[in-house]
Amino acid sequence: MIEKHDQGENPLAPRLRLSLRQLEVFVATARAGSTRAAADRVARSQSAASAALAELEGALGAQLFDRVGRRLRLNENGRALLPKAAALLDRAIELERLLSPQRPAPLHLAASLTIGEYLLPELLARWNQANPAQPVRLMIGNTREVVEAVARFDADVGFIEGTQTHPRLVARPWLTDELVVFAAAGHPLVGRPAGLRELRAANWALREPGSGTREAAEAWLLERVGALNVEFELSSPEAIKRLVAAGAALGCLAREVVARELVQGTLAELQTNLPRATRRLSMVLHRDKHIGRHTAEFIHHCSQLRQARQAPRGKLLLPARQRKQPG
Repeated sequence: MIEKHDQGENPLAPRLRLSLRQLEVFVATARAGSTRAAADRVARSQSAASAALAELEGALGAQLFDRVGRRLRLNENGRALLPKAAALLDRAIELERLLSPQRPAPLHLAASLTIGEYLLPELLARWNQANPAQPVRLMIGNTREVVEAVARFDADVGFIEGTQTHPRLVARPWLTDELVVFAAAGHPLVGRPAGLRELRAANWALREPGSGTREAAEAWLLERVGALNVEFELSSPEAIKRLVAAGAALGCLAREVVARELVQGTLAELQTNLPRATRRLSMVLHRDKHIGRHTAEFIHHCSQLRQARQAPRGKLLLPARQRKQPG
């Protein structure tokens, strides 16, 4: 007997029980923590978002969240699904825009303060000149916040200056920079070698815990100088520079951050017997995130800076007028 099927139906073809709309609501809920917040992200009503999430869990035959009061927290099933769902949505967006005259989707970046405020602006300006239709969204925070943003899929690419790692991320070496100890131009330690005992007795203004600069400064100074008298912890490099320029403390930041002030003479690099402190700057990507064409092109654009600005031994090159020799 020959079985009859509806016209156009293929009995061997698997039937999809999932929809992109359901996955979109799921990813938005995972990031926002509630269907109410997720509904705002995907421009749907809360009831429609809740229904889509329930349909997805029903189709999969598994719960994706633990309900804790009004909050939804990803459980083991949800954590397994999230990277694959996010990657699938990224590919769907690419398909939608493949033949569309609309502007490309925004490129979402996250960068630590030193990179976001002193390195990326020039790169973004050049990128915009070559890609005027490509919008860019840049979030600036400390290294810990950047790592978390990339891990949550809130950023396509992250730029960090610390050594923090995350099991879901891959770090790609990018540039190197150098830390310097500096003081107000009229500080008593300026103009002569500063001893370790004097550095140990001084007041310091450093970045906050969680910052890559703070991590690097402690790794460099604590081992050689000893415990520092950290009077000020600030999340802004600009605030640290102003505080140091007022004579309230010594500071330790990347040379790139204080280069202008060193040239202008409002700040002065201290002469010490400390070895040169270089550190690696990295790009971080999510292991499971699909890298779209525009993201890949931006990564290549940033990689060109590495070739242009690094010496053969991997040291960050600064203009000659910004390089100050000891003594």
